[in-house]
Amino acid sequence: MESESESGAAADTPPLETLSFHGNEEIIEVVELDPGPPDPADDLAQEMEDVDFEEEEEEEEGNEEGWVLEPQEGVVGSMEGPDDSEVTFALHSASVFCVSLDPKTNTLAVTGGEDDKAFVWRLSDGELLFECAGHKDSVTCAGFSHDSTLVATGDMSGLLKVWQVDTKEEVWSFEAGDLEWMEWHPRAPVLLAGTADGNTWMWKVPNGDCKTFQGPNCPATCGQVLPDGKRAVVGYEDGTIRIWDLKQGSPIHVLKGTEGHQGPLTCVATNQDGSLILTGSVDCQAKLVSATTGKVVGVFRPETVASQPSLGEGEESESNSVESLGFCSVMPLAAVGYLDGTLAIYDLSTQTLRHQCQHQSGIVQLLWEAGAAVVYTCSLDGVVRLWDARTGRLLTDYRGHTAEILDFALSKDASLVVTTSGDHKAKVFCVQRPDR
Repeated sequence: MESESESGAAADTPPLETLSFHGNEEIIEVVELDPGPPDPADDLAQEMEDVDFEEEEEEEEGNEEGWVLEPQEGVVGSMEGPDDSEVTFALHSASVFCVSLDPKTNTLAVTGGEDDKAFVWRLSDGELLFECAGHKDSVTCAGFSHDSTLVATGDMSGLLKVWQVDTKEEVWSFEAGDLEWMEWHPRAPVLLAGTADGNTWMWKVPNGDCKTFQGPNCPATCGQVLPDGKRAVVGYEDGTIRIWDLKQGSPIHVLKGTEGHQGPLTCVATNQDGSLILTGSVDCQAKLVSATTGKVVGVFRPETVASQPSLGEGEESESNSVESLGFCSVMPLAAVGYLDGTLAIYDLSTQTLRHQCQHQSGIVQLLWEAGAAVVYTCSLDGVVRLWDARTGRLLTDYRGHTAEILDFALSKDASLVVTTSGDHKAKVFCVQRPDR
C-alpha cells in the first residue's frame, strides 16, 4: 500500500509532468508546469523526459530448458483426454495465472503464477530465456512493452518489476498498493496499474517518474488505455466508470448511479478506433459507452441463464457475471462471455442478440481474431473453443489441460494460442487451419 504522504501528495498537488501524444508520430512531449513550492512529501512526481520510439533489434539468446514437446499419448488428471498442444511449458510449480505475448515478433511469452514466479520463454520450443525473479506473492499480471524491449510483472502485493528483454536485467521496480490490473501504454514505455486503494498509477519506465489518478475509495478493478494513447478507461468496485485524461490527470467522464453498474466491474474493452467502450460487471450487464460523450448508448443483458444447480433466492443474483468482452474488428459485433458459460454475440448496429453459444462451464476470457469474425473462448473445463460469430457455429476446440484455463493469448496472425492453467502448465496450440 502507498504511504499516507504519497496519497496526500497525489490528491493535493497538481501533476508536475504531462503526457502529450501527437498524432502518429509516436513522440511524448514533456511539458513542465510551475509546481510552486516543492512538496518534500511527494518524491514521485518528477520531470518526465522525452521518449524515443526508435525500436531496437531484439536479441534472442540461448536458454535453459523448461519444456516438453507435444503431443503426448495422453494426460493424467481430472480432465483426461487427448493433448492437442504443440508445446508445454512446465517450469511453474503451481497454478499459472497470466500470459502475454511479445507484440513485436510474437515469438516470446511471459507467464506468472501462484508459485510467486514469472518466466520469459520461447513459443517455438518452450525454451526458457530468463526468470523474472524477486516476487514474494502470486504473479497475477505480466506483459511486454509496445516494442517488446521491456517486460513487466506484477504480484498481488503490489510489487511491480520491469526487465530489459535483451540483457535479461531488471531495470525498474516499485511497490504500489495491492494490485488489481496492469497494462503497458500502446506507444510508449509507460506502465499503468490499478490498485485496491482506488488509485490508477502511471510510470515512465525505467526512470520511474510517476503520477496517480485518484478514484473512489475502493479498488480500481480493471482498466485499459484507449487507442489514442491520451485517455484510459478505469472501472471500480463500486460500479463507477471513469475515463481519464492521461495528460491532465483528471477524469473527462464519470459514470455512476444508473449510468454506472450496480456491482463491481470485471472487465473493460475498446473498439479499434477508440470511439466505443464496453464495460462488464458482476451485475450481469455489459454497457456500451461513447468514449466521446461519456454516455451509455446501449445495455446488454443475458436473455437466458444456462442450466445450473438449484440456488437459493439470495444466491441466484450472484450465480452469473460478465467475465470478458470485446469488439470484432471487421464487423459491427461485440462478444460477451458470462460465468454461467454463455457466449453472447451482439449486433452493435441494432443492439440485438445475434447468437448465443453455450459452454458447459464458465467462460474465463474471450478474444477476437484480428481481421476475422472469429472469437476464441477459454473456460473452466480446460478447453479453448473457436466460434464463427456470423453463424454462431463452433469451428473447433483444443484440449490438453487437466484443470481450468485461467488466461490465454492469441498471436497476431492467429496461428497460435497460448494458455495457462490450474494444472501448473502453459501450453501452445497451433490453430491455423486451411479452411479458415
